[in-house]
Amino acid sequence: MNDNSGAQHPIGSGFGARSTADDVLEGIDLTGRLALVTGGYSGLGLETTRALVKAGARVVVPARRPGSAREALDGLERVEVSELDLGDLESVRAFADRFLASGRTLDIVIGSAGIMACPETRVGPGWEAQFATNHLGHFALVNRLWPAVEPGGARVVSVSSRGHHACGIRWDDVHWERGYDKWEAYGQAKTANVLFAVHLDRLARDRGVRAFSLHPGGILTPLQRHLPRQEMVDRGWIDEQGNPLNPEGFKTPQQGAATQVWAATSPRLDGMGGLYLEDCDVAGPADGGRTGVKDWAVDPEQAARLWELSARLTGVNAFA
Repeated sequence: MNDNSGAQHPIGSGFGARSTADDVLEGIDLTGRLALVTGGYSGLGLETTRALVKAGARVVVPARRPGSAREALDGLERVEVSELDLGDLESVRAFADRFLASGRTLDIVIGSAGIMACPETRVGPGWEAQFATNHLGHFALVNRLWPAVEPGGARVVSVSSRGHHACGIRWDDVHWERGYDKWEAYGQAKTANVLFAVHLDRLARDRGVRAFSLHPGGILTPLQRHLPRQEMVDRGWIDEQGNPLNPEGFKTPQQGAATQVWAATSPRLDGMGGLYLEDCDVAGPADGGRTGVKDWAVDPEQAARLWELSARLTGVNAFA
């Protein structure tokens, strides 16, 4: 298979699974830098916003619930909230238009918002909600924001998951119109997040923009809101009272945010791109276990095919 796995090997970053976002930003000054973090007011996104602000950045937080976002971010300096629903392409367009009208350029774009294992839900013209929100919304957003992304030579970070191991792209039924499975649909959406970074990097590297994807680690956050407690008990995540059964097996939100912050800022990644990261390092190929990246997620032909499909579905392509 013609894939990107040959470049997928750890580089010895000096950080690991227990490093925090503050750890990876130590000594990095982001004063004057502008970052955009979708989902930047909840879970890993909130910790990402906090860490970037602490390092001196200004952060734009698009939010489906702006009031909740402002409440969660209260007390943080240099943060601005603007309404955006990734499941609504008109909302994506309106947000991008507002941002571009400000005349600013972006240095960092982190697509941290997402939904996981939700009941079968349709958005827009009948699209499956996880693929539409986690992938198509971010695809449209980055393409519409391209006039602000390119001049800043931004890093674009697509937050995927180990969940991509569950499913590649179902080319004959990407919207799960036949036999919806919430975990496989989540897996497809997370594979799409990786493929998006692969092809964006291929298209944009000559213009100074690089893209990465990543698995943040296992973290108990509001991402699990669609899961019944009993399902999390059955999976061995929590006990009947909701307490983690294996606390050492989960990262804290501060540790979970570390890899996306490292992806967005580390000088060790200069000159690199299109790679899938985990535990604050470049991941290796999947070895049959629970780590690494599946070959279907870094295959450049599949990445190009998904880009074409996404551009057709959203009607947006900055590189057309």
